[in-house]
Amino acid sequence: MVPFLRILGIETSCDETAAAVVERDAEGHSNVLSDVVLSQLDEHSAYGGVVPEIAARAHVEGLDELIEEALKRANVSLNDVDAIAATSGPGLIGGLLVGLMTGKAIARAAGKPLYAINHLEGHALTARLTDGLSFPYLMLLVSGGHTQLILVRGVGQYERWGTTIDDALGEAFDKTAKLLGLPYPGGPAVERMARDGNPDRFDFPRPLVGEARLDFSFSGLKTAVRQAAQDIAPLSDQDVADICASFQKAVSRTLKDRIGRGLQRFKTEFPATFPATGEKPALVVAGGVAANLELRGALQALCDKNGFRFVAPPLRLCTDNAVMIAWAGLERMATGAAPDPLDVQPRSRWPLDSNAETLIGFGKRGAKA
Repeated sequence: MVPFLRILGIETSCDETAAAVVERDAEGHSNVLSDVVLSQLDEHSAYGGVVPEIAARAHVEGLDELIEEALKRANVSLNDVDAIAATSGPGLIGGLLVGLMTGKAIARAAGKPLYAINHLEGHALTARLTDGLSFPYLMLLVSGGHTQLILVRGVGQYERWGTTIDDALGEAFDKTAKLLGLPYPGGPAVERMARDGNPDRFDFPRPLVGEARLDFSFSGLKTAVRQAAQDIAPLSDQDVADICASFQKAVSRTLKDRIGRGLQRFKTEFPATFPATGEKPALVVAGGVAANLELRGALQALCDKNGFRFVAPPLRLCTDNAVMIAWAGLERMATGAAPDPLDVQPRSRWPLDSNAETLIGFGKRGAKA
């Protein structure tokens, strides 16, 4: 039987500095003792996006205090934790260096094992922390850097069924917001404006809808938004709201088509897995864009129609956080996985499925997605 475990998690992959202490009992149940996040929104908002150098400096300035606060809120000391888990990739290399080097130093000084965690694996396993899901399940990862449909077979066992062939969905939201003069971050701003807009005013394209492949594309949609805005410039507030609503509708319809085909494939590949246990198969949505309530509603309806359970972690666990990093470390420990050596290096690119064909962003450091 797996023993009771407690771990300190550190997350610094982008523009959130975070630390958390999480427990896992012998039955696999979780207990979040502390969850501390320091947002860098104010530092980056003036630039309309994340500035890597500013992000790295903010991590340096804030991480030590956050770790102290996480331990204090959990009412534990380093002697009371069994291991350290730190994000090792993918992400901005400066931020990754700060968090991973801090994790290494703590592990060495306290004599604790270190687990270098894939940030995407943290997202993939969060639903097991919040909802106790059994393997396998599907995950839609939608964030500023990734849009992927992934089969989660087990800890460390992932198959990428679909990915974006150009822009990530979060990037499309951010660039649409910037085009329309909306504040950063773009996703929440577009969602707010869309509430007062007419989603039928603009007939934006639904890229790849109808195709058998499960990939995504948002570049053409983004271009169509820019052309529509230019055609009716100068824009009134209502114009902006209508564009946002129409953009969001196009995204929603695109996801329903892409994910709907993924659900059918899942049922074909695992026809007898869940009727025997009485559980419904599950679709998990994770990443920052998963906070969009319009998209959540569309995916919930899609799952209801296809007999799937829809699982969306709490909003605070959809964006970058250290709870998911700690939990991924606990899951690895529970499988008996060996800790990482203290000379482990951060990786700006680190796909979950290393065997998947590369579609975008391939360079000397490997596949981005």
